[in-house]
Amino acid sequence: MQAAPVRSSRPSVTAALRAVEALLLNGGQRTARRNAWTCVLEDRRRAEDRIEVQRMLDRLGAGDALDGLGTAGGTGPRATGAAGVTARTS
Repeated sequence: MQAAPVRSSRPSVTAALRAVEALLLNGGQRTARRNAWTCVLEDRRRAEDRIEVQRMLDRLGAGDALDGLGTAGGTGPRATGAAGVTARTS
């Protein structure tokens, strides 16, 4: 027989931050902030995927296939990515 899990009477950091957020922000601002953070996380995931694909293409010798594409709003080959890191240039 196993003992029941012990719960801490202390709230988690996440719970504390959400409580402060509820006091300071109205519902719309809270939703907007969470949506913005979700977008940031999604951009990071896409940047990681893009880097992985570029490394794969480099290993296959097809690294120049993406030259000139850059990122949205980029001005040239291999524009700065979402994380602020400029990829290698040819």
